[in-house]
Amino acid sequence: MGMDQRLYYSNECNGGTILIRINQVRIKPGHTMEQLQKKAAGALGIRVSEIRSFQVVRRSVDARKKPEIYYNYVIDVESGAEVRLKRRPRNKNIDFVKPVVYHFPSEGGSAKPSLRPVIAGCGPAGLFCAYLLARSGYRPLLLERGADVETRKVDVEKFWKSGILNPASNVVYGEGGAGTFSDGKLNTLVKDRDGRIRFVLETFVKFGADESILYDAKPHLGTDQLSRIVKNMREEIILLGGEVRFHSEFTDLILKDSRINGVIVNGKEQISCNILVLAIGHSARNTFEMLWKRQIAMEAKSFAVGFRVEHPQNMINRAQYGMEETGELGAASYKLTAQTGLGRSVYSFCMCPGGYVVNASSEEGHLVVNGMSYSGRDGVNANSAVIVSVTPNDYPSRHPLAGIAFQRELEEKAFQAGQGSIPVQRYGDFKRSIGYGNTDPVEEPAPVSFTGQLEPALKGTYKYSDLSSILPKECSLAFIEGMEKFGRQIPGFARKDTILSGVESRTSSPVRILRDEELQSNLKGVYPCGEGAGYAGGITSAAMDGIKVAEMVAKSAHSLY
Repeated sequence: MGMDQRLYYSNECNGGTILIRINQVRIKPGHTMEQLQKKAAGALGIRVSEIRSFQVVRRSVDARKKPEIYYNYVIDVESGAEVRLKRRPRNKNIDFVKPVVYHFPSEGGSAKPSLRPVIAGCGPAGLFCAYLLARSGYRPLLLERGADVETRKVDVEKFWKSGILNPASNVVYGEGGAGTFSDGKLNTLVKDRDGRIRFVLETFVKFGADESILYDAKPHLGTDQLSRIVKNMREEIILLGGEVRFHSEFTDLILKDSRINGVIVNGKEQISCNILVLAIGHSARNTFEMLWKRQIAMEAKSFAVGFRVEHPQNMINRAQYGMEETGELGAASYKLTAQTGLGRSVYSFCMCPGGYVVNASSEEGHLVVNGMSYSGRDGVNANSAVIVSVTPNDYPSRHPLAGIAFQRELEEKAFQAGQGSIPVQRYGDFKRSIGYGNTDPVEEPAPVSFTGQLEPALKGTYKYSDLSSILPKECSLAFIEGMEKFGRQIPGFARKDTILSGVESRTSSPVRILRDEELQSNLKGVYPCGEGAGYAGGITSAAMDGIKVAEMVAKSAHSLY
């Protein structure tokens, strides 16, 4: 058998095959495939000609001895030498594995119910739920309050240039969800015992993603790839018998005998259903309010708030890799955490190498920022959110939706600080305005001029402002303490001309819609799903939750009719 030159393995190809897994294969960037194969064969003590197939499972960057950088590979090999290798003394870097193959529980099953499942929300949770159900013949109806991704991109660009917000089609609402205008990170801390993560990544590749996401330790897509992928997924869902409707907001429930009997769309159209998946996203505030009035059980949950911070990307490259020009390694990233003396955690979130800070507002008179990168990550600045943990004790009341009220208050202050544009301030001025290190605050507000070397890289109009009044004082002090600690880990991180933009307040949902072991809410037939419902934190974990909900819908669907 000839050697398989692919860098990843396909579950469909290798399902059931026992493979030799080699860990800790170190080799310098710029290597050829032949050199990597020779390294793998050497680690096993076999000839290259004995390797039947060769697939990279994982690739990470080892920068412990920068600027001498290595790739660190995990490789799966199929060979005729398995028996011989098993007889050798145990080597901690060599193991024998059987790839996990994801199986949808009722795929290819019997006739399906006549009423279609309805899925509210076209983010990753809703898309993957609809895709799995459509593949299995359930003909789901996917409702999205925003526009299709092509129209949405036009609306967003118009907003960034003019400041005129379309409340129904923006960075938050529309096909693909809030993640469409982001860095498109796909790494997650969720365990993958059933192959769902692998299935999510392979699905993205099927619909247009680069194959590198299957093995890179920190996979990402970029907003340019994401917009193409979600469109292709939508077209496949339709081809499989599903329906996708845009500008179709789920506005109310129709109830019968303590279970779902239908939904109201755009305040007037009635659609009958016995299954409703709530993949509504973390910013569907009016939908949360409607669900609360309909007595759907929910609770306030913790999240985090802060500012976007920008640094020169070459500074981050130098700190992480020991070089400013990184070549094939790409723009360097970071992940930072700190515990403050105030008892609050501070950490970086949604780091965007070579990216942009974007105006991600969704309500008039309120302003919120997010980070975005294109797939090339070739912008001059690096940005991330530096955020401070908040709990329901920080909210204005004990109401389940009090976290939303807390968010709105911060976003209104940000809007006022920037007079409708993104408020921007350099870190040195922000420290003085807060009075960090002093017993009393400074008497005069910080100057709103900008004289540092670093210029903002933003999508949307911006204005140099005073950010000191946006966050609660304790959160601002914790933010600064975290920045100072991060500056000891990455030289220059707390430099005075670091750009701050506010406010980062949509890090995760401030609400959790409660669900039982069958993933249903207290209203039977309603399935809270994804990040908005409080069960995910990013594109991959939201997609996985959509898959899990699709599995439960398939298991329970026939009993409902």
